[in-house]
Amino acid sequence: MTIFLIPNLNKARAAQVTDHAVRFLLDAGAQVLLPEAAAELLELPHLAVRDGYSRGDVVLTVGGDGTILHAARAGLKWHKPILGINLGRTGFLATCEVDQLEEKLDLLLKRQYRLDDRMLLDASIQGLDGWKRTAMNDISMYSSDRQKAAPFDIYCDGLKVNHFRGDGVVVATPTGSTAYSLSAGGPILDARISGLIVTPVCAHSIHCPPIVFSADRRLVLQAQPDKNEEVYVSCDGAEEQQLPAGATVVITKSDLSVQLVEFQPGDQFRAIDEKLRGR
Repeated sequence: MTIFLIPNLNKARAAQVTDHAVRFLLDAGAQVLLPEAAAELLELPHLAVRDGYSRGDVVLTVGGDGTILHAARAGLKWHKPILGINLGRTGFLATCEVDQLEEKLDLLLKRQYRLDDRMLLDASIQGLDGWKRTAMNDISMYSSDRQKAAPFDIYCDGLKVNHFRGDGVVVATPTGSTAYSLSAGGPILDARISGLIVTPVCAHSIHCPPIVFSADRRLVLQAQPDKNEEVYVSCDGAEEQQLPAGATVVITKSDLSVQLVEFQPGDQFRAIDEKLRGR
């Protein structure tokens, strides 16, 4: 088995854990590939490659959920399974903790795992030709001026379904239901459900609940800010883009998906129980 290992070396212990994983995998007979920059920093130049996504059988990340999200977006067209070793505070997407490293990597090499297929979102901006992004967690639209509530409109298949004033709106996948959407008051969805969660952020209304739409719906977000306000859209908390005046954001389920390595069917709910409840 060939493993493309992507570490986030900005995190504490990342270099140590990566070195441990590399040595374990090589001793077990696996081939290990590293991005060139990481290989140089770790002084493992013989493992450096430029095209690790195309050559690896599995992508292994060392970091937090952000590292997994980055790897998922970067490797979309290769559709390789991803396993995360968690160094973050929560790590809902990672199914391997540091103290489980050898146990989980052994199961990986023995192919004793299942693949959990996660839906993605496509977002485009009408009024900004060529801008299109894909997100695993969420698409968010928000005003630059948090001191004033901005008006937001939400359309589903051409019908206006909500209008409110607030800080913004988040459209999340079931995977992203435990991220920004949850913090804004949205529900937690089983990751195997195919749906779109629309959660207003700090809505200035007592009648503005989150709504879960079928994944085959076409959602449109529109903001009508005051003259001096700016509105932005971002995907998975990155790639921030300012919206031109009058532009709308169109969100649909992507034809692409991401496969996460899972060792037990209840990994998502185990993470929720242990990391959200603080047990």
